[in-house]
Amino acid sequence: MAGIRSFIAIELAQDLLDGLMEVQDDLRANEWADQVRWVRPGGIHLTLKFLGDVPAGRIDAIGEGVAQAVAGTEPFTVTAEELGVFPNWRRPRVIWVGVGGKTGQLHTVQERVEKAMEDLGFEPERRSFHPHFTLGRVHRRAGSGYKRRLGEGLQDETVETVGQMWVEEVSLMRSQLKPSGAVYTQLGAYPLVSE
Repeated sequence: MAGIRSFIAIELAQDLLDGLMEVQDDLRANEWADQVRWVRPGGIHLTLKFLGDVPAGRIDAIGEGVAQAVAGTEPFTVTAEELGVFPNWRRPRVIWVGVGGKTGQLHTVQERVEKAMEDLGFEPERRSFHPHFTLGRVHRRAGSGYKRRLGEGLQDETVETVGQMWVEEVSLMRSQLKPSGAVYTQLGAYPLVSE
């Protein structure tokens, strides 16, 4: 039986999402961006931990783990700023806007979520946490020449501060892969409350 494809994330306030959509629209208008699959507005979020396929019977325990991980954490602000790519400008595969400003509380929440999920048997993430908002992914069929041109074009773009949002909760999300793209559903919301 297939599991529930799940992840833990911060969902975005509409005004921050609108700002990211403006950046995406500006990038999309360039002729060098024709081999990029752009993320739909409902698909942009700040991922803290990807869990993969999870048996339905474990969802409640995961929710309890997230709730305990974020308990005692004060709400905080995240700022969307500056354009970036993974893995690098010569071979971009993922186009994103970064999270800047004072990120200490965000990193603390992510580390606590990571530890709570490790305690539940999930493999710890080996890569360091690099908070970002994914705007688009380069098509797999794109050649190295195209990727190089895309990277050069993206480096010429100026993206400063896109916006801010107040983070008051962390969500457990479901991702359903469909031919038209992934559909995301909130399975649970866990408030940040100071002790």
